[in-house]
Amino acid sequence: MRTIPFLVLMACGAVLGVVRAAGTDDAALAAMVEKVNPAVVAWRRDFHQHPELSNREVRTAGIVAKHLQGLGLEVQTGVAKTGVVAVLEGARPGPTIVLRADMDALPVTEQTDVPFRSTVTTTYRDETVGVMHACGHDAHVAILMGVAEILTRLRAQLPGKVVFLFQPAEEGPPEGEEGGAQLMLKEGVFARHQPAAVFGLHVHSMLPAGEIGFRPGAFMAGADTYRLTVTGRQTHGARPWMGIDPVVVAAQIVTSLQTVVSRQVDLTLNPAIVSVSVIRGGVRHNIIPGSVEMLGTIRTFSDAQRAEVLESVERIATHVAAASGASAKFELTAMPLPVTYNDPALMQRTAATLARVVGSDNMKPLAVQTPSEDYAFYAREAPAVFFWVGVAKPGADPATVAENHSPLFYIDESALPVGVRALTQLAVDYLTGTM
Repeated sequence: MRTIPFLVLMACGAVLGVVRAAGTDDAALAAMVEKVNPAVVAWRRDFHQHPELSNREVRTAGIVAKHLQGLGLEVQTGVAKTGVVAVLEGARPGPTIVLRADMDALPVTEQTDVPFRSTVTTTYRDETVGVMHACGHDAHVAILMGVAEILTRLRAQLPGKVVFLFQPAEEGPPEGEEGGAQLMLKEGVFARHQPAAVFGLHVHSMLPAGEIGFRPGAFMAGADTYRLTVTGRQTHGARPWMGIDPVVVAAQIVTSLQTVVSRQVDLTLNPAIVSVSVIRGGVRHNIIPGSVEMLGTIRTFSDAQRAEVLESVERIATHVAAASGASAKFELTAMPLPVTYNDPALMQRTAATLARVVGSDNMKPLAVQTPSEDYAFYAREAPAVFFWVGVAKPGADPATVAENHSPLFYIDESALPVGVRALTQLAVDYLTGTM
């Protein structure tokens, strides 16, 4: 039986203990969300139909910047390559908060039947691939554009400052490039604005539209991206004994790596994931290749666990290869992502505000989640909260709902005003001191 951690129970208690009813201010805010919703839906559909990969979000950034400039905001473009940062100055002095949305899509060929489905293709790792917003970043961008419009209308009532952060390359920059949250920070976005708090959301198919998932403390996994290069000796496919077959060795490594999590990691402390996601080798049916490339991801929840898993993966790969006369080289191909951590005190206050948006019954405490997020870098620099907004069709069987990153990933658009209202309410409550 899985128990809910004490801090989650504290947050739930805060949510359930909220007695403040939605008054006229909340009602007025809800009306503003409803008014901007058609534009949010239109933006989201447009972005969905025209997705762009990491560090290539030129069209998306241009639309975002034009909208923010039209609101009269101070706008900076070209941040971390294609990022957009806009600043809303309130009417009175007060704290600064950051609201963040990520803009990039994935190399996935869409299989949904929506009329605005993506037909975009591009070249990725020397292959022609489809491009799709299979993780919902199109919704994130549209939601934050709507939030910016509403908060701008409320400028005269707001103290402090809101920084709208439209970030590229959350899914990771192309190999050999910098990008994402790390580059945003490296270029001084937080150093310039010194935020007191950071808020972000992610749409997710594991929750139905109308629900919000949250967790104080460690929320989403840290991630490492790796490459294994298995080197054998090329030969004729009809005479395998004249060479060393790296395809067979790679298959043995894949099987052996399953023991890292199932037999070598103490899963009573934290979950862990070791996945092999790409295997590339060979060009012809009758040629055994000289090498095979394997790419994958590792997810962990502590520094000690991470070190243990990385050592085990490298040890197993090199020894399995050596046993067949081959060799295996293990290398990390990107900077590791830290665990996404929600500040417990801020999460408790945030949960109370979000309960006014969706109702206490629709606030869902979550266990730790094995997806990762480069939002984690922001949470290392300032108190931060990251939460999930459900986008599955209400009443749909969870076992049949397409996951994020699936070519069938689908967003029930009734979730869009939930996201707009959530971030707007958080900004208003935090800046006015009513959270």
